[in-house]
Amino acid sequence: MNEILVIDTVTKRFGGLVANASISFTVGRGSIVGLIGPNGAGKTTLFNCISCYYNADSGRISYEGQEITGRSPDVICRMGIGRTFQVVRIFKEMTVLENIMIGSFLRNPGRKEAEENARDVGALFGFSGKFTLQAASLTISEQKRLEVARALATKPKVLLLDEMMAGLNIQEVKEASDFVLKLRDSGITLILVEHVMEGIMPIADKVVVLDNGEKIAEGTPNEIINDDRVIQAYFGEKYHAKRRKNPAQV
Repeated sequence: MNEILVIDTVTKRFGGLVANASISFTVGRGSIVGLIGPNGAGKTTLFNCISCYYNADSGRISYEGQEITGRSPDVICRMGIGRTFQVVRIFKEMTVLENIMIGSFLRNPGRKEAEENARDVGALFGFSGKFTLQAASLTISEQKRLEVARALATKPKVLLLDEMMAGLNIQEVKEASDFVLKLRDSGITLILVEHVMEGIMPIADKVVVLDNGEKIAEGTPNEIINDDRVIQAYFGEKYHAKRRKNPAQV
């Protein structure tokens, strides 16, 4: 599996706050990578650096062997990196179809072709009967799917999904995980920022863990759930000490 994305010692500061500190990892082509960590760990900031919404202060980000550090978000999208946002960003006054078409226009400048592509993508997400509805009328779960559909309509090679499973019920999480696997099987590489461990751990090929802006662990899901540093970051020192003393009672 060759590397499609390389994050090399990326650092991002906001004044005196270091949000990302020399973070490095690689993403294999056609893989699913989970990016996890406590709130404030720097996950979304790293997404913003990869998609060039922020420019990293130091380090390099390479996509398909080409450095992309410092480029603009529209250029990154045209190169084949799509993304969603932690807080859903849809055009609520527009219809479901129009929202998807916004992404579709990137590869299909003609309206007819853009609409055809948007309808095909929307059908994958179960929107065929809802194309004429205002996006504001959708449920939160549907709005999340709509944002993913709009990103998918740009025909990305790499898709960054920021907490797409947050707020979903158990069945919706299972459906979201299954859909991520389908996207992977179609040839798309995925990186997921996620707090819903039931959603990401069964499907990820690799998991990267951030805490206080630093990478503290990287490995398979099984390696990560048994990593003492990860357990301490998520549950605290008292839980960590208790687990080491008597794992059977934790």
